[in-house]
Amino acid sequence: MSAIRQTTSKSLMLFSGRAYPELTDEIAGHLGVTPTPTAAYEFANGELFVRFEESVRGCDAFVVQSHTAPINTWLMEQLIMVDALKRASAKRITVVAPFFPYARQDKKHRGREPISARLVADLFKTAGADRLMTVDLHTAQVQGFFDGPVDHLFALDLLVKHVCERWGDRDITVVSPDSGRVRVAERWTDKLGGTPLAFIHKTRDPMRPNEVVANRVVGEVEGRVCILVDDMIDTGGTIVKAAETLFEAGAADVIVTATHGVLSGPAVDRLKNSRVSEVIVTNTLPIDPARHFDKLTVLSIAPLLARAIKEVFEDGSVTSLFDGAS
Repeated sequence: MSAIRQTTSKSLMLFSGRAYPELTDEIAGHLGVTPTPTAAYEFANGELFVRFEESVRGCDAFVVQSHTAPINTWLMEQLIMVDALKRASAKRITVVAPFFPYARQDKKHRGREPISARLVADLFKTAGADRLMTVDLHTAQVQGFFDGPVDHLFALDLLVKHVCERWGDRDITVVSPDSGRVRVAERWTDKLGGTPLAFIHKTRDPMRPNEVVANRVVGEVEGRVCILVDDMIDTGGTIVKAAETLFEAGAADVIVTATHGVLSGPAVDRLKNSRVSEVIVTNTLPIDPARHFDKLTVLSIAPLLARAIKEVFEDGSVTSLFDGAS
């Protein structure tokens, strides 16, 4: 009996959760595709339902969801979308989570605590995800929690390019808000041609647990433009205190940069009323127009995600996008 031979063509299909469809539309524009029509709604008791309105059999599926508030709803929706794709015979499923949910809970600080970042990675795998794509994880070790390929993208080049265009003619010092982000700050100094590096050393009173008593700047900041680099801005408290410490040490200007603009609660008011000259974030998370303010600059991460998706689909090298830093 002779074998049956078939030449199959690959098809890339893009799927959007409801948290931030505008980002998926922007990615789709760069790829030259249209997001697959999806019916999604909630039952009266809050349960989610998802159904794709086109056949997905044999496709290379990329499921995009931005994990903004309410984060648990959008996480569950993405898991259900992955499960639906698996049961509809998608050939390969890539979860695109620009802001990885629960990434800050990546280790136990004390006993009887969860490692929720590992739990989320396990949930994606169990749902049927073959691959994970994310931007600027809180710590790189989270990559090891997922049993499969992880494309860990970096917004560094995007942020550095903007800083160079806007502030490149000034004397710059790159500043880490704490000792834990020094490695990221070092990458910034390399990209900026070897500018000085400083960090804020937090001193603590052993009699007052979990409370920072004083901040001290270690490094050359007087009369310079200080670029404060972090992975996310949540309530803005830490970053605003760090900026004040830099001004007290003689900084001429302070620029805040972060990949993820979570901007919870009082963050916008804190940043708006601070002495910071500019706050630069990317659009990994949606920022409501009402929460925009004059000092805020939002750069688009869509071209980077589109290039990475294209490389994955064409079996190219994702690492080549990041100067070998992934």
